[in-house]
Amino acid sequence: MRLARLLTPEGPIEGRYVDGTVVADDGVYEVGTDGRLLPPCEPSALYCVGRNYAETLDQMSYERPEEPDFFIKPPTSLLAHGETIPHPDWTEELTYAGELVAVIGERCRSLEPAAVPGILRGYTILNDIDALDQVGRTARKAFDGSAPLGPWIETDLDPFDLDMETFVGGERRQDATTELMLFDPHEIVAHLSKRFTLRPGDCIAFGSPANPGLVEPGETVSITYEGIGTLENRVVEGEFPSTH
Repeated sequence: MRLARLLTPEGPIEGRYVDGTVVADDGVYEVGTDGRLLPPCEPSALYCVGRNYAETLDQMSYERPEEPDFFIKPPTSLLAHGETIPHPDWTEELTYAGELVAVIGERCRSLEPAAVPGILRGYTILNDIDALDQVGRTARKAFDGSAPLGPWIETDLDPFDLDMETFVGGERRQDATTELMLFDPHEIVAHLSKRFTLRPGDCIAFGSPANPGLVEPGETVSITYEGIGTLENRVVEGEFPSTH
């Protein structure tokens, strides 16, 4: 089942995504006519694991971590499927990275890996936008508009050995499988749960396969994960809109 959120003139609604509609308790809403998609959840934080694919480590000249290496993006970094990604004028090296994301379904802490499937709402997709020429991970990765997320949550998904691909401007840039992760999704969620209380809607991204790279204004980034769908956003010049 796919779960989506829609912004209507009367406010946000949520329900099952079915063939271009969101089926809510009070009726059926057509995406694009009755409203636009929102990020599919409202996290208190997005926990993002880096350095989780061997080929990416080699590409970026990183050392292999002994345990999951992570950073945090705030809720203000979120964008929905279809929204434009701002290319701020303070960076000349904006990069994309297509990542699988687990969405927490219930408040939890100190999990073992075997318990992880039982507390998840499902899985979605993140484009981990990075201003590579900034100093420090927070400056690089936590700014407004740096976390396109969506398009929906798939509740029935085995995250192991999923194919993925990323296209930028119509050119395939990433082509991999989640089998190549150094730390698997259940290990990562359990690891983070021993450090943080995870809340419903919180997101955990599992890192980017090889070939994250630069993106320019005017280019569209399309990230597809098998069993979920495609997250697509176009990059434009300028700052995150103040009215967002």
